[in-house]
Amino acid sequence: MLNTPQDGKKPPQFAFAKLSPLQAEGPSCCADDTCSAQNPEPEIADNGSRYSWHVEGMDCAACARKVENAVKQVSDVQQVQVVFSTEKLLVSSARDVRSDVEKAVKAAGYTLNAGNAPKQEKSSSLQENLPLILLIVLMVISWGLEQFNHPLGNLAFIATTLVGLWPIARQAVRLIRSGNWFAIETLMSVAAIGALFIGATAEAAMVLLLFLIGERLESYAASRARRGVSALMALKPDVAIRLRDGERETVAQAELRPGDVIEVAAGGRLPADGRLLSGFASFDESALTGESVPVERQQGEKVAAGSTSVDRLVQLEVISEPGDSAIDRILRLIEEAEERRAPIERFIDRFSRIYTPIIMLLALLTAVVPPLLFGQTWEPWIYKGLTLLLIGCPCALVISTPAAITSGLAAAARRGALIKGGAALERLGQIQQVAFDKTGTLTAGKPQVTAIAVADGIEEDQLLALAAAVEQGSTHPLAQAIVSAAQQRNLPAFVAENHRALAGVGVEANIQGETLLLSSPSKLDAQALNEVWQQRIAKQEEEGQTVIVVLRSGQLLGTIAMRDTLRSDAREAVTALHQLGIQGVMLTGDNPRAAAAIANELGIDYRASLLPADKVAAVNKLNATAPLAMVGDGINDAPAMKAATIGIAMGSGTDVALETADAALTHNRLTELASMVRLARATHNNIRQNVTIALGLKGIFLVTTLLGLTGLWLAVLADSGATALVTANAIRLLRKK
Repeated sequence: MLNTPQDGKKPPQFAFAKLSPLQAEGPSCCADDTCSAQNPEPEIADNGSRYSWHVEGMDCAACARKVENAVKQVSDVQQVQVVFSTEKLLVSSARDVRSDVEKAVKAAGYTLNAGNAPKQEKSSSLQENLPLILLIVLMVISWGLEQFNHPLGNLAFIATTLVGLWPIARQAVRLIRSGNWFAIETLMSVAAIGALFIGATAEAAMVLLLFLIGERLESYAASRARRGVSALMALKPDVAIRLRDGERETVAQAELRPGDVIEVAAGGRLPADGRLLSGFASFDESALTGESVPVERQQGEKVAAGSTSVDRLVQLEVISEPGDSAIDRILRLIEEAEERRAPIERFIDRFSRIYTPIIMLLALLTAVVPPLLFGQTWEPWIYKGLTLLLIGCPCALVISTPAAITSGLAAAARRGALIKGGAALERLGQIQQVAFDKTGTLTAGKPQVTAIAVADGIEEDQLLALAAAVEQGSTHPLAQAIVSAAQQRNLPAFVAENHRALAGVGVEANIQGETLLLSSPSKLDAQALNEVWQQRIAKQEEEGQTVIVVLRSGQLLGTIAMRDTLRSDAREAVTALHQLGIQGVMLTGDNPRAAAAIANELGIDYRASLLPADKVAAVNKLNATAPLAMVGDGINDAPAMKAATIGIAMGSGTDVALETADAALTHNRLTELASMVRLARATHNNIRQNVTIALGLKGIFLVTTLLGLTGLWLAVLADSGATALVTANAIRLLRKK
């Protein structure tokens, strides 16, 4: 967790469950020969241990499901999750299942590496494409021989099919043993072998060639989809310069601890979250926030890991634990997205598991019913059955939703908007109303004292000094404004004792034996303020000022008026939401007149004088009419955010608000609200397009196959083409402005 900065607010943080130390890229868990690089050290959790590996060899989201199914066969495994975007395997178990998991995944045809172990050297493009190149060469030779000598050409096509079939059939056997009965490799193997038996040798070879081409296209598209996450992981340098006892030493990034002092050269990236020790410096934070203009940070301000020092050598104090920097929290968010699947994604997943066996049964019936019951010739109907078998491959359907959601979440994260999973993304696209907290959300959250009115027998400075003594130590923005005004005037400090917060009323303390109360005018008895004071306060509130009344032993001493300024982007944000058909409403505990002044400037409705329970009631009432998003930054906003369709926290808000929220704006730009909604809606449209492509192509080729218009190779082309199309369509979200 990050240390609390000087401004009293804690940095953005979501309530992520910690995984194994390997995710934090900590020191190797291996101290002797009993622990290999393949075996991650477990973290002891309430329900057992959790393990983390890096999976190599996954080409598409369907591969992730194959690995999951293989690990589920291991006894005592309580929970398993494969995160395709970061290529992570996460396993929970009551016993040490590391060796069993590794055997199961290896048997399924994939490779595991511990999260901190060096990855295997990436093979060259020639090595990766060698099977495909070999099959193309054999196909050309077979086709050439077929033109001059049919028997010899037929034998060549059989040989070509067997060469292409060997790795696919071997993988199919592995997957069947690991519990994946309906994998695409199984369907391809059955189709190719069946085609050989009925004499369609050329088509059998072509089926395998097109399948391998489709696999390579899927692998390329998947790597493109993961590129944004990989770039994020690469933002943190592997080593850092640490200053200790006046000496500079180069250490691994994982060795840094809170309190360490590091040095970052101009053009260098921060290996961890830090607090600036140098006087000031400019940092490029575009990789994390999307903000292209460098941000100038003053001494004592926080700077996120991955930021680049633009123009000078800087020193910083590390404030994040290993594995808990801003980048790590974004990565954990992406990893946890799979646990919060959107309803449409869960439906597609369930549907695909039923769909494939049904298609296989239909293929079998197509192959045997006409010959057995109607005396038809066996060969053409077996051919049609094999074609239907290939059409039934669910790859494109299975990845249609997760590909779009992963791209949508990654695109949002690149713009500094963190969304907790597909379910939250789907709800975000449905909202028709947005409720805003006022202070710190629509306004800057730093009000200033604008006027002081005193009763007879007391001076302005004395009233301000007394009020500052009562508010000393409070983190409330109004309290800090009073204390700051007293400090600016260099007023002598009174000693206040027995501070007491009066819920919904104000605060009081004892000074020199007398009780001082600071309260909202509306919370006082009617006789506490005469008509003159009431009129004066009413006028100030109509101007958008917040007024605090100061009483000493029940006697009026005067009032202090403060005003909070609108955030610079508040009007633009509200206008952008209006253009999307989303109405805004402000929920605040401030008085109705001050709330009306702010709301009128923005052209939105408002509800004022609300306690936290009142905010929840208002949100429930609004949410009953149309889906509502609640945007806030304080502890008092957390219940309302939980009650809304979706809660969105400002990145500068409290931990409670950030942990309760379904999404957060890490850079505090309100204008990104509209961008988030547009991206959520675009993601939903993308999912519908992908499902239409996947099912539409299959439906078309199902009909044409039964009519005898298309054959095996077109069925493979339809499946591979649909998979490539839906993946490429999802990648478009990464480029969405």
